[in-house]
Amino acid sequence: MRAVLRQNPQALDSPRALQRVALHELADGQLVLQHLASDSQAFGALVDRYQTRLLNFINRTIGDRERAEDLVQEVFIRVFRHLHRFDQTKKFSTWIYTIASNLAKNELRNRSRNPLVLFQTIKKHWEADHRPLQFEDASARPDDLYRKRYLKEAVEQCVGQLPAHHRAVFVLRELEGKSYAEIAEITSCNLGTVKSRLNRARNSFAQMISPLLE
Repeated sequence: MRAVLRQNPQALDSPRALQRVALHELADGQLVLQHLASDSQAFGALVDRYQTRLLNFINRTIGDRERAEDLVQEVFIRVFRHLHRFDQTKKFSTWIYTIASNLAKNELRNRSRNPLVLFQTIKKHWEADHRPLQFEDASARPDDLYRKRYLKEAVEQCVGQLPAHHRAVFVLRELEGKSYAEIAEITSCNLGTVKSRLNRARNSFAQMISPLLE
């Protein structure tokens, strides 16, 4: 916290800013308790901590960033409504990822039932020039930046081609770093199923990405 205050000395003049800094140093479980004790800023700290991670997870799962942003908002709405029911003996991260995973699976299920929604999602990617500009690190070598962008795009392309149930475990394990036990809880599958799906996903991913890296 001292480092943050040294970077922003004016924060000393704001008790609310000091409180925000202190809250961000708390563990998830402590923030939950603070929120349940009517601390108005504790939930915001949880949102700050998880919104980008959940956005990346859902976007990789459904392949639609705009829709993923909507689903992240829905995740936090559900968390806010049901946080009083959260089992304090469990990991908050597993609980919130479970909610996100279920919403992503529902989105894919609904999309498969509605060809128009699927068509509209695909059509968005036809107009690639309309994507917002993304600025790179100016200090990096151009060839390094190109390789990083190419590798990122290749990974996302191959992940997007995995079957939905394989993609979910692959993203959770390889891109989010979740343990097998956490993945089993998040996806409501037993460990054997998780390991089987992950093994198949890894094999499929390796077959798809190998030609792109030659």
